[in-house]
Amino acid sequence: MTFRSFIFKNRGLILSAPAALLATLGRPSAESIRFGLPLAIAGELLRCWAVGYSGVTTRNDEVTAPSLVTGGPYAYVRNPLYLGNFLTAAGFALAFTGKNSAASRWALAGGSLAAMFAVYATIVPHEEEFLRSRFGETFERYCIRVPRIVPRVVPIEDGEGEWKADAVLSAESKTFALFGAMLAALVLRARKG
Repeated sequence: MTFRSFIFKNRGLILSAPAALLATLGRPSAESIRFGLPLAIAGELLRCWAVGYSGVTTRNDEVTAPSLVTGGPYAYVRNPLYLGNFLTAAGFALAFTGKNSAASRWALAGGSLAAMFAVYATIVPHEEEFLRSRFGETFERYCIRVPRIVPRVVPIEDGEGEWKADAVLSAESKTFALFGAMLAALVLRARKG
């Protein structure tokens, strides 16, 4: 097993550590929740949109892709799932740290987002290597037209794929549970003051 495949396989476990630190050490304020929670929800909605197109393969321990999905959010950006995760994490980081000192806020929020960036900087090239080997020139043309991280303003017109609600319900039970746990922790931490 390569380093990249190890990180890919354990990405959820690795990224749960920063979330646990935020939930444990964060000191939310009403204002931080008011600004952070909508961002977290927007990230989760983007993730659901992406999973509806990419399907349940997003939960596999190894990179798989029965087809190259280029429609829906993938017509704007190559990694909408990870962009959604990053927005959710940024929203929770903001929401949880309103009453933390500036140094603590930067350490918690910055550390959480840096950990996420490091994981994605490792696994995105791993996934793209697989997609390049599986879809060849078709994937290369897609990469030329659609950016990796910062979305296009206008989607590509010939994107392929279909959104399926059942894929979201099947694939996202763990994500919904984690999101719910983070919301519960946010409420508990806010009540503690």
